[in-house]
Amino acid sequence: MGDLLRYRTDEAHEEPAVTLDGFLGQSNATAVRIEAGEDARALLPHLDRLALVEVSFPKFRDGRGYSTGRILREAGYTGELRAQGDVLVDQIPLMRRCGFDSFAPEAPVDEAVLAASLARYEYHYQAAADAAMPVWKHRHG
Repeated sequence: MGDLLRYRTDEAHEEPAVTLDGFLGQSNATAVRIEAGEDARALLPHLDRLALVEVSFPKFRDGRGYSTGRILREAGYTGELRAQGDVLVDQIPLMRRCGFDSFAPEAPVDEAVLAASLARYEYHYQAAADAAMPVWKHRHG
């Protein structure tokens, strides 16, 4: 399961993530935390020095973090992108498609349920930040 999903906590990264305002106000931080509603585009000039971007999911029904992940990955961010907070097992496949590669959920995730969730769909209908080819390209490509 470790190759399917990396679970992380703040202690797993040597440097604690600073707030977006704190990050923009200093020059030496390599880890930043983005809260729901903050604009990830403020980080675009600094992607080359970031090792970790932690994105807050305060409630499972708040989807703004998905956009944050996709914005950063499509802009070329290659570091660790962590979803933290109210992360549910059925959200993880889409979070991965949006570029998240590590997770710090508030509640434990059953690994068997996660494996089944990740394997459920062979094809996707839309393009995302991952390399999966949309099903229509398979038909017309």
